[in-house]
Amino acid sequence: MKTLVRKSIQTPLGPMIAMAGDDGLSLLEFHDRPALPVEVEELEKRYGYSIEPGHNAVLEQIEAELADYFAGKLTGFETPLVLPGMAFQRQIWSTLHAIPYGETRTYGGIARDLGKPGSSRAVGAANGQNRVAIVVPCHRVIGADGSLTGYGGGQRRKRFLLDLEHRIFAGMAGRPVFHPVTAQGSFL
Repeated sequence: MKTLVRKSIQTPLGPMIAMAGDDGLSLLEFHDRPALPVEVEELEKRYGYSIEPGHNAVLEQIEAELADYFAGKLTGFETPLVLPGMAFQRQIWSTLHAIPYGETRTYGGIARDLGKPGSSRAVGAANGQNRVAIVVPCHRVIGADGSLTGYGGGQRRKRFLLDLEHRIFAGMAGRPVFHPVTAQGSFL
């Protein structure tokens, strides 16, 4: 049986739980995410993991990277990932992982980019099944009309993450940058 060790990590948005084997991070979620118990059960029953308290180099790395991310010092995570899932889910998660810091995409846009223009709902479902919040940036996916739409960590957190990234991105650009959710420019 494969083992994941788990650790609680404090963030400005509340505590998160991280689970990782020695080869990569498999779960990073807010403690109060309603789907968390189902995600843990799926890792145990469908993918054969045992989960126990502990720590390893992967958990230390993600904790340090999250601190830097929230401090505005990190725009790309390097923590290795192990993302068990079905092929379509992994394809969507890979696409999410490729969304640049400070940018957003729509569900329909992702579906079109994958050559499956009628599959925006399936994209949304796979997006919602992402178990690695922030690192696999499902928060960067918004509605076609610019609305926040759903986010497993809650819309308050989604807005915070988008605003944080937008402010840092605008500061890096050295010029005002259009904010897709607020439809306003921002300059740090």
